[in-house]
Amino acid sequence: MSPVRIAIPSKGRLRDSVLDLLSHAGYSRRAFDRMNASALIEGIEFIEMRPRDAAAWLAEGRLDAAFISTDTALENELEAWPSMDLGFSRSDLVVACKEDAEYSSLADLTGKTVATHLPAWTQRWLDSEGVDAHVVNMGGSLEGVCAVGLADAIVDLRETGGSLVRNHLRVLAEGQACQATFAWASAASDEIAPLTLRLEAAIAARATQYVMLHLPEERVADLSSVFPGLAAPTVLPLAGREDIVAAHIVVKRANLWSKLGELRAMGATGIVALPTDAILP
Repeated sequence: MSPVRIAIPSKGRLRDSVLDLLSHAGYSRRAFDRMNASALIEGIEFIEMRPRDAAAWLAEGRLDAAFISTDTALENELEAWPSMDLGFSRSDLVVACKEDAEYSSLADLTGKTVATHLPAWTQRWLDSEGVDAHVVNMGGSLEGVCAVGLADAIVDLRETGGSLVRNHLRVLAEGQACQATFAWASAASDEIAPLTLRLEAAIAARATQYVMLHLPEERVADLSSVFPGLAAPTVLPLAGREDIVAAHIVVKRANLWSKLGELRAMGATGIVALPTDAILP
């Protein structure tokens, strides 16, 4: 039987972040670093490809899954396909125009020219808003063509907004929040289930820490007030101690530091926080 074929980004920050995630999920980073266009790793054929090309081939049925981004999924009408948000490479799809343009809403772009890397999605979005504009597909930088007046507006990704400011552009409307995503064909769900399980466990683990602490036994129940939603902690006796117990909990990484004072006030000692490798509900 042919191996499952999955596209990974061929270069850039998205590739680095995807490989870091796969490494966290137990796939050897060294194997990816040695690959030449493609590599067979644990029964999966990983293929290097630009995300926009990967999304197109996934839509054509020639790939089983791909690490892409929300914008490329939208362009290829993959938004209803099974997918998993990866939590990095976040940005927003926006419509931008010159700072001094006399536009106040999308409706003002009727009869105007809009440049974008995402012509299909942009056309569908403008049509849904009742805006009859001329959409031009571009492969290079968009801000410049708007700054010099070749395009009246652009539809592009905004991460920090710095590029818009440097080119004296402003956001006219926001369209879609975007991030890295892993998408797959429904027909391949069973074959890639082991991979998706490992990715889910790795993504969940990145947001948590495993905390061990010593606490008076009568205060163990109070842990749920410090960390709302906390499942029942693991409680272990300590050799030679009747007054305190060891409590083990998994908490959100973002919450731990701000709660250290409350833990100390409860009488907690010996607090140790460790990274988690995998979280499986």
